[in-house]
Amino acid sequence: MIIHIFFILSLVSSISFASVQDFCVADPEGPQSPAGYSCKNPDQVDENDFAFSGLAKAGNTSNLIKAAVTPAFAPAFAGINGLGVSLARLDLASGGVIPLHTHPGASEVLVVIQGTICAGFISSANKVYLKTLQRGDSMVFPQGLLHFQLNSGKGSALAFVAFGSSSPGLQILPFALFANDLPSELVEATTFLSDEEVKKLKGVLGGTN
Repeated sequence: MIIHIFFILSLVSSISFASVQDFCVADPEGPQSPAGYSCKNPDQVDENDFAFSGLAKAGNTSNLIKAAVTPAFAPAFAGINGLGVSLARLDLASGGVIPLHTHPGASEVLVVIQGTICAGFISSANKVYLKTLQRGDSMVFPQGLLHFQLNSGKGSALAFVAFGSSSPGLQILPFALFANDLPSELVEATTFLSDEEVKKLKGVLGGTN
């Protein structure tokens, strides 16, 4: 009983301590921790720390996936540090795709601003949830689940996404498998792909070994 009371008091104490500060603007020069960047001296904080114009400009889609992701994360958007939210802009040229990927640290909400986007995610039970989204439509992708966005329209597409963390994390499945030095024989054994297929994909994505 005493242990339970001590635990509750400790939890309440930590919550109270967390609410003492109104914000924790990122200090890029300070040490980092799993919780984010250390806090900038409040005397050096101004309104510019809480504003970000980086999402106004379209990203460069002249690449393999014909897409660009422009993040609004700390420390570039310093005021977002520690607040449990972040943003990004998705630009997709015709045929552009954000390949299967996951955000281990946050759920994601997408809002289509322009064009048509086919989006979906795969549950841990391997059930597929797929939807074609038009301008003004939105879709949520639960934390940690594999998901993707594909421009399925005729022109370019634009979307904005919001995350439930200032550090959502990112792992892109094709790059995790084929853009590093994981031995080809292990990739083949774990994906059931042939040696020829694995080496071809490694060649496209820059993998070795």
